[in-house]
Amino acid sequence: MNYSKGELLYEGKAKRVYSVVDQNDVVWLEFKDSLTAFNAEKKAELDDKGPINRNIATYIFKYLADKDIGSHWLESPGERDMVCRKVEIIPLEVVVRNTLAGSTAKKFAIEEGTALEEPLVEFYYKKDELGDPFISDDQIIALKICDNKVVLDELKKRALRVNTELKALFAKANINLIDFKLEFGTLPNGDIVLSDEISPDSCRLWDMDSNEKMDKDRFRRDLGGVKEAYMNVYNRLLDVKSQ
Repeated sequence: MNYSKGELLYEGKAKRVYSVVDQNDVVWLEFKDSLTAFNAEKKAELDDKGPINRNIATYIFKYLADKDIGSHWLESPGERDMVCRKVEIIPLEVVVRNTLAGSTAKKFAIEEGTALEEPLVEFYYKKDELGDPFISDDQIIALKICDNKVVLDELKKRALRVNTELKALFAKANINLIDFKLEFGTLPNGDIVLSDEISPDSCRLWDMDSNEKMDKDRFRRDLGGVKEAYMNVYNRLLDVKSQ
């Protein structure tokens, strides 16, 4: 279907959201070249980062669709754009951890790179002004951030299923999926689907052989080579597809 970009509705840290002409149930996302970390306290621009992330997110949404895991993705026109079904975002970041890294490893004084026996699912309240704080299941229900525990359990179940599929995919690309963040939204009919993006901006990805970081930690920690790492991830995924 041919879609036409409408007016700007919202601009976030990584994307601009536009309406779609004569389509009330879809939106047009434009992936920016912006890099942010530490709740946008650290900022930079990286040429072509937007198109790379759009391509990786598209690849992953298509891959998950083949596994019967639905998302808001419809198509990816142009170089940095994505047309998606309009959803009402559930204000929770669902984080899945396979290996302890970053602030979580530091918080518990555990060596970064320590693998967990079972994946850990955590929730964070999507509230920029609060720094997206960790929130417990009981707090989510008490504060009515989620309708009920059934929905909360469904988010966990889906996150773990995504984890299973993505771990297998990245393993074929010789990449360890350390941890990642998911966002979900509800369609007008009540169905819950993946939203936002899945990319090196929202995942920790380490080379299986060297443990070299291939994600936004290269920006957070001033390691350099951010664009090269992101392109490496995309090229490895393309190699998997061609196998």
